[in-house]
Amino acid sequence: MTSLKSRAGPTILIAALLVAGVIVARVVAAQDSAQTTPPPKEKKLAAGEKEAKKLLLLMDKDMSGKVSKQEFMAFMEAEFERLDINRDGELDVKELTDSRVQIRTRGR
Repeated sequence: MTSLKSRAGPTILIAALLVAGVIVARVVAAQDSAQTTPPPKEKKLAAGEKEAKKLLLLMDKDMSGKVSKQEFMAFMEAEFERLDINRDGELDVKELTDSRVQIRTRGR
């Protein structure tokens, strides 16, 4: 019959290996989820990039893939005119907060 002391060593070793295995599994799972789910900042950047591409499509009249100063200014002037509901040449808080996004086609 084996003594309690002689069985304690292997039992402790097995328990330690199980705990180490659980820790390693958690670390690996955390690394996997970190690689598949972008951090919130990266999500915001991706969303911002998507919106920038939409703006580019709206402003880029000559379809060069870039927005010239003239294209940018023409777009902003048209937006100003659209937002200036009372046609006083100025935008107030109400005009800016009541505005609705309008998607325009390239033909306009």
